[in-house]
Amino acid sequence: MLIVKVPRNDMMKIVDKTLPAWIALLFALASPLAGADADVGEVFTQAEKRVLEEYAREHHSEQGKSSGRKKNGKKGAAGRQSLPPGIAKNLQRGKPLPPGLAKNYLPEDLASRLPERKGYERVIVDGRVILIEEATGIVRDVLEGVLFPE
Repeated sequence: MLIVKVPRNDMMKIVDKTLPAWIALLFALASPLAGADADVGEVFTQAEKRVLEEYAREHHSEQGKSSGRKKNGKKGAAGRQSLPPGIAKNLQRGKPLPPGLAKNYLPEDLASRLPERKGYERVIVDGRVILIEEATGIVRDVLEGVLFPE
């Protein structure tokens, strides 16, 4: 066994140079973005889902009149064109919202019924209600078929 004595001054120089890198590594590993499912709690709550479903029931007859669905499946909910398959595939938890995607904010009367979520926004994309982290643009949850049932 070989024991090497390192002078205290030299040891402190090594620690001073490497400590910031170790701290940065620890923060990176602890980051919520280190894994797509690390933030299990950042999803729509049961209360939010209930409010969305109640709103959909109240406004179902309005949506049903203009569903615009065709047998070939080209139209999305409420008569809107469906997303291309590649973009629809990327519209999922843990991924950033694709750039240039048309998003609509929830109707004011619906948004006022939902509890405030600081740092998050709820939008509608292609008939899906999406919870987005405002700071990063990362999709945290997606609800399909709630506002515009199939």
